[in-house]
Amino acid sequence: MPTTPDYIRIADDIVAAVKARKLKPEDKLPPIAQMAVDYKVGTSTIQMVYVRLEALRVIRRHQGKGIFVTDPKTWMREP
Repeated sequence: MPTTPDYIRIADDIVAAVKARKLKPEDKLPPIAQMAVDYKVGTSTIQMVYVRLEALRVIRRHQGKGIFVTDPKTWMREP
């Protein structure tokens, strides 16, 4: 059975944290380098996580300020 790619697993983890209200709208996510250390993956993997979550509107980037969780009501679809 194929294993789920790290970037999908981590993205799903973040979505689950929002749904469980461990992360709330407007919470700031850690920088890419910190997430890479936390999940023991490369920074390019975390960049893929953030691209995926941004496409689903789960997060939004603010240049110079960081990456923030959005309100689940604004998400594209159920991730």
